[in-house]
Amino acid sequence: MIKNIFITALLSVSGLFFAQNTAMSGAEAKAFVSKVSSETKEIKTLQSDFTQTKKMDFLDKNIVTYGKMSLKTPNMLSWKYTKPYQYSIVFKENKIFINDQGKKSAVDAKSKTFEKINKLIVGSSNGQMFNDPEFSVAYFKNGSFNIAKFTPKSAQLLKYIKQIELYFPKNQSTVSQVNMTEASGDTTNIVFKNTKINAPVAASEFSL
Repeated sequence: MIKNIFITALLSVSGLFFAQNTAMSGAEAKAFVSKVSSETKEIKTLQSDFTQTKKMDFLDKNIVTYGKMSLKTPNMLSWKYTKPYQYSIVFKENKIFINDQGKKSAVDAKSKTFEKINKLIVGSSNGQMFNDPEFSVAYFKNGSFNIAKFTPKSAQLLKYIKQIELYFPKNQSTVSQVNMTEASGDTTNIVFKNTKINAPVAASEFSL
């Protein structure tokens, strides 16, 4: 249950797009990775509102939730859902802290699955996600976005995640959307808006 909630919380950032995606050339991919990695090194904090849409085969309607994401380098990450329910997940000090509508708990985050997923999300703010040896990465583009598609190499991660797509608006080095396909075939899409870079983040964002 915690793993499903965690994976659902983690990943995504704008709606599903039907524009034709084409593969980047080797030179284009190299230039894209270099630009993102260079420009995101200056990011110390990142805050954004998000809308998450989850599609599950056994449900007729999509599950739509709203909340706020806060990140502080090198390894503090907070996801706080505010509508239609209140649920918070905070990653810090190698632990996952959860507040489920007032019921608080903590989980050891040193397991390989939690460690790798958390590292990928934090890495999306500093460009380091392209260097993770446990994912193969393919690069695509369309008229509006540059897209990095991550496929897990390890059997452990493949139990939960089939593919993660990070969308970068053209001329922007931060992720605006994440699409995730789970091993079950369920999909999660998260769209970020009102993003603030290097603005002060209250300590309370990382406490429950």
